[in-house]
Amino acid sequence: MGDRMKFPRNSGVLLHLTSLPGPCGSGDMGADAYHFVDWLRGAGQKLWQILPLGGIGPGNSPYMSSSAFAGNLLLIDMVDLQQRGWLIDEDLTCDPAFETQRLNFAAVWPWRMDRLARAAQRFARAPAGNSHTADLAECEAFCKAQADWLDNYALFMSLAEHFNWQDWCEWPGGLAHRTPAAMADARAQHADRIAFWKFCQWRFFAQWNKLRAYANSHDVKIVGDTPIFIAYQSAEVWARQDLFDLTTDGRPRVVAGVPPDYFSATGQRWGNPLYLWAAHAAENYAWWVERVRRTFELVDIVRIDHFRGFASYWEVPAEEPTAVKGQWLPGPGAPLFQAIHKALGPLAIIAEDLGEVTPDVEALRQEFALPGMRILQFAFGDDSCNNFLPHRHQNDTVVYTGTHDNDTTRGWWASASAHERSHLCDYLGVDGTDVHWDLIRASSASVADTAVHPMQDILGLGTECRMNLPGKGEGYWEWRFDWTQVEPEHASRLMHLTRIYGRSA
Repeated sequence: MGDRMKFPRNSGVLLHLTSLPGPCGSGDMGADAYHFVDWLRGAGQKLWQILPLGGIGPGNSPYMSSSAFAGNLLLIDMVDLQQRGWLIDEDLTCDPAFETQRLNFAAVWPWRMDRLARAAQRFARAPAGNSHTADLAECEAFCKAQADWLDNYALFMSLAEHFNWQDWCEWPGGLAHRTPAAMADARAQHADRIAFWKFCQWRFFAQWNKLRAYANSHDVKIVGDTPIFIAYQSAEVWARQDLFDLTTDGRPRVVAGVPPDYFSATGQRWGNPLYLWAAHAAENYAWWVERVRRTFELVDIVRIDHFRGFASYWEVPAEEPTAVKGQWLPGPGAPLFQAIHKALGPLAIIAEDLGEVTPDVEALRQEFALPGMRILQFAFGDDSCNNFLPHRHQNDTVVYTGTHDNDTTRGWWASASAHERSHLCDYLGVDGTDVHWDLIRASSASVADTAVHPMQDILGLGTECRMNLPGKGEGYWEWRFDWTQVEPEHASRLMHLTRIYGRSA
């Protein structure tokens, strides 16, 4: 491409919002998020990388959202709703099951949904007045501006809730196939609940836009995350069945995953429906262009998860219990990114090019000048030719000690092979007693334009603080930290490395 997005030399921290401290059982967009921005600035960091902002799916994963466009209701700041008069003090009495260093989804989700329902009811019943009139106008303007996805999402969530979260293909035929009469009846029948889901999205976007503006005003950019695939049980698959590889009764014919790899001997069967790429091409990838456009309205830089799936993807028959029996098929390739580039111009996109990277994947990334990723935990398993080793890095890459899918560095080190331990100590000239800071230093020193450090590694935490284990459906995405764990030296040490390796300009 003729023009490209240049990444300056800088660094940041990987931390999802749910991992923040906070008073209501989960990190959210409240005061602690603003304090974290302040902490980043005090540590000399310019980037805050998060996980997808969409709602959670099976196993509480943010990579299986019920919408490609809607925000995660768990992230809504309850204190803000109280300050606006939509919750009372008693509403914020916490459940005894809430934990400071773990997100107890089973307790937090119903508690927060109940408070959101109370807030929406008080908003709907608020007496007329200047403040309420302004709120109503703001909510209506939001709903109108976002109607192309919000109307489908609010109806979908209302119906999914009404039918006890069974797959949409099992709904009555008129709703599953979206006949005009059935849709009109559903909108009338579920009007109140539709208004609730729209209220929640209005508050999510209002709070998020305020937080992002605060971060940007403090010279911190937000690095978002876009999964390549979306959940079957989502508003977009239901609304655009023609764009997905489904059977005549609306079920996935094949599903997404990856073959056996570093993480799993049976591969990873993600279960997402696959795209009918020919149908997307026929409308010049308009759905994808809109998805990318909306994402960049929320964040400054986008990491596209499983980038290799755009070159070729692993197709697994839906009836298969694992991802072993699959096949590679060609993805959309360059035409998709050409359509995005033509519509939106050069964009700050990071390509998650991990896993089995074949020459076509690398060629696609380089054609559009998208920086790839280098993971230091993968660097020490063989010899000096390993591309994850710092001396093999290139400018157009983003270096991490590990990602949300890796163990923490201290956890990885505890289970590392003798060869990995020996190689790391020899390569870095260290003894491994401070291995998390050894790798943070190595990533900071790398020629890669961008370095991102997981918060767990900055705090020196072990395996019990791991965010995710690929292939495991339960028990993850729960880690939270507490400000009592954060010492002054964490910020000062990070600032020092950032300065001496030229990442603070």
